[in-house]
Amino acid sequence: MAAQKSTHVPTPASERPHPDATRRSQRSRQAIYDAALALIGEVGYPKTTIEGIAARAGVGKQTIYRWWSSKAEVLLEAFVDLGEQAVRAQGQEATYVIPDTGDFAADVKAVLRATVDQLYDPKFEAPSRALAAEGLVNEQLGREFVAKLLEPSLQLHADRLRAAQEAGQVRPEIDPRIALELFVSPLAQRWLQHTAPISYEYTDTLVDYALHGLAPR
Repeated sequence: MAAQKSTHVPTPASERPHPDATRRSQRSRQAIYDAALALIGEVGYPKTTIEGIAARAGVGKQTIYRWWSSKAEVLLEAFVDLGEQAVRAQGQEATYVIPDTGDFAADVKAVLRATVDQLYDPKFEAPSRALAAEGLVNEQLGREFVAKLLEPSLQLHADRLRAAQEAGQVRPEIDPRIALELFVSPLAQRWLQHTAPISYEYTDTLVDYALHGLAPR
């Protein structure tokens, strides 16, 4: 019997499936985020370089420069991503709110205790300090740090204070943005400048002082 001739026609290259460029790009970004955060924790911010991040992430440094212009920008975006991962890991929605149990003092104390835990978490502590320090000398980065990381958190506190005002738990004439600084700012200063340890007892006391004042009752 004569052999039959194959009728298979090769698929043109233009019709073959292409690798998902978006997925590959996201994998590269995540590898860069992870590398930047790891290096900050291991060698500190001053010794972290774009070249080091690229080598750790397994990408060329031009890949990094295509998306960011400095290691500070890489770290800022990596830190924002880290926070989003933490929220997802807890099964929370992207738009987090401070719980309102009806007890304003207890709610704020719970949030500040969680903040203490995060500030002592090595994953968050090193990049937090690096970004805060760099933001003091790099005005543009400082503004982005405030807009992307600090402002959303401060707004949550302000919203919870307004709810407490509506519930009659805080005087109506109080400015929420000034009031929240009474317990948020001292915590940040003590942590950043190492003036004293931070603890649950400390943040609970901040809330009590802020709510009840210092004058004799």
